[in-house]
Amino acid sequence: MVETLSAEQIQEFRQAFDIMDRNADGAITVDDLAAVMRAIGQSPTHNELQDMIREVDADGNETIDFTEFLALMSRQMRQSDIEDELREAFRVFDRDNDGFITPQELRTLLISLGLDSSAEVIRRMIKEADRNNDGKIDFNEFRALALGK
Repeated sequence: MVETLSAEQIQEFRQAFDIMDRNADGAITVDDLAAVMRAIGQSPTHNELQDMIREVDADGNETIDFTEFLALMSRQMRQSDIEDELREAFRVFDRDNDGFITPQELRTLLISLGLDSSAEVIRRMIKEADRNNDGKIDFNEFRALALGK
């Protein structure tokens, strides 16, 4: 996981880590992590931050040392990449760029891919993703469907 980071990224993360490790004890807390995540353009909730710490806190001390921090940053960067890929895929479906995938847009895409584009198939696909029952799929619904959430 950490091996996918470049030397430049590791150096940048070291600088961020050192800034947040105000008492220079080699560990950062949940509050420190929140500030670091904001500095790199992320905005997780407090619960998400606690979950992040738990996921990488190998020694169970409820703080993150630099090695644990690198593992966390690597994971966050991969999640950002996935989000970017999902946004690009959504744009392919959302042909008129109105922020929604309509049944007609879905039908057009299925036809272009040579897939079954019957009304029943489209109805089932929309129904599976359309959580607010407005008859179309917004990005959050698309992301939830793609990630199996």
